[in-house]
Amino acid sequence: MSVQIPLSSFPIQVSQPNPERRSAGFQPSIWGDHFLSYASSHSSHGELKEEVRRMLMAKVDEVSEKLQLIDAIQLLGIAYHFESEISKILTDINSSFNQSSDDSHMGNSLYIISLTFRLLRNQGFRVSCGTLADVFNKFKDSQGKFKEILKGDIEGMLACMRLHISGSPLSAQIRHALKQPIRKNIPRLQARHYFTVYQEQAWCDGTLLYFAKLDFNLLQQMHQKELSDISKWWKELDFPKKLPFARDRLIECYFWILRVYFEPEYDLARRILTKVIAMTSVMDDIYDVYGTPEELELFTEAIERWDEAPAEELPEYMKIYYKAQIDVYSEIEENMANEEISYRVYYAKEAMKKQARAYFLESKWLQKDEPPTMEEYLSIALVSSGYPLLATTSFIGMGNANRELFDWLCGEPKVLTASTVVCRLMDDMVSHKLEQKRGHVASAVECYMKQHGVTEEETKQEFRRRVVQAWKHINEECLRPTPVPLPFLTLILNLTRVIDVVYKEEDGYTHAPTVLKDFVSSVLIHPVPL
Repeated sequence: MSVQIPLSSFPIQVSQPNPERRSAGFQPSIWGDHFLSYASSHSSHGELKEEVRRMLMAKVDEVSEKLQLIDAIQLLGIAYHFESEISKILTDINSSFNQSSDDSHMGNSLYIISLTFRLLRNQGFRVSCGTLADVFNKFKDSQGKFKEILKGDIEGMLACMRLHISGSPLSAQIRHALKQPIRKNIPRLQARHYFTVYQEQAWCDGTLLYFAKLDFNLLQQMHQKELSDISKWWKELDFPKKLPFARDRLIECYFWILRVYFEPEYDLARRILTKVIAMTSVMDDIYDVYGTPEELELFTEAIERWDEAPAEELPEYMKIYYKAQIDVYSEIEENMANEEISYRVYYAKEAMKKQARAYFLESKWLQKDEPPTMEEYLSIALVSSGYPLLATTSFIGMGNANRELFDWLCGEPKVLTASTVVCRLMDDMVSHKLEQKRGHVASAVECYMKQHGVTEEETKQEFRRRVVQAWKHINEECLRPTPVPLPFLTLILNLTRVIDVVYKEEDGYTHAPTVLKDFVSSVLIHPVPL
């Protein structure tokens, strides 16, 4: 994944006065000044929170009741309030599960057994596949198929996600689960969806549901305030007018980062990461769409130097961008002024430099007739995906991130590599046709087809297989004992989840005005009816 480019490889050349420019014809932002203002509220739900905590810690006759409560709390998006309590309960259940010589304590409910495995795995416990197979054998006949009687156990089948049943009240849930499984979904979107599902369940608790809805709305107001502040910064930059060739996707960038961490304690982290991803998006379009080869050499060298003032040789539009980028990182330095954490800025800058190098090398490929090999492509494209940059920057605002964590991330751990594979391959599969029409560097699709002499569909089948394998690597790295604390792995997991939602069927970021509109509205505009 590493990209090393010596500075001597950048010859200083002067751009032509009126160079020929490409255009991608990106759709403008549909949000206008909507998010410059926001609604405020001083509502509190402290008493309801304590009531839910009492429910969670109360003794129950059946473990299944506790499991269903934990499941509901997680799917309703309020588990962040009760992390220690949930961890203790599931640790105790896992210990009981491991100490038992048989599985009789798990009961005979396919739903409860499936739920137990999912919750324990989600908590990082290594519930083995062998154990899983043994437990589920009781539900199979002599031919290894699920018994006929289970056809009526729709909730159990939904938990296993192996069956689509029409004509059932749960059919909508099954379709949703098959399209966007819980493990690959985004917490805020999952919560918004689950409000309707939960209130139809026989075990729905009114207090829990009301608390979850109120909490969602209070968080939404906090997020609106953050986005209002960031929108004012973006409006002052005036990039849509000064750099009209670039995608105007600030709102979608914040939505992207909100899906990485939504909790109140990460407000500074969200502000930092949103500005960085917004700047990176514009940089991407400078390299991909607008800059000439000569200009991009100068631009990359300027980013490598990281001078306070942009090089005089840069064209005006690059100077505008460059100054804004320096200002963003100066703001990060101010926020990291504490000497004990000031070293984080170094890692942030180095990650951005690597991003620029990767973009530059890709721009050089565009000038060649032959696409690179798949191996050559991935060595650069995994970096240009932006995920190493985002992962590194996401750690910047984490209170307990230390130097060892940043060094671990720079060592290209398996979980990060797997996440970038998912990002790059899913992105390329849905965006390559439109990109090739406007003159874009060869994507993974073209590289693989050319190198192996296969069809586009055969290529995509191979890429889907690689994405599935990458997800297995991510899941494995999230099981105990983890290489780093689980919250940091969860950030990388959440980055991967974003890709599965945004690039599942098309390039949802580039075409955000049509693809992401409803998602943004449901999370950032419309409160949940109480």
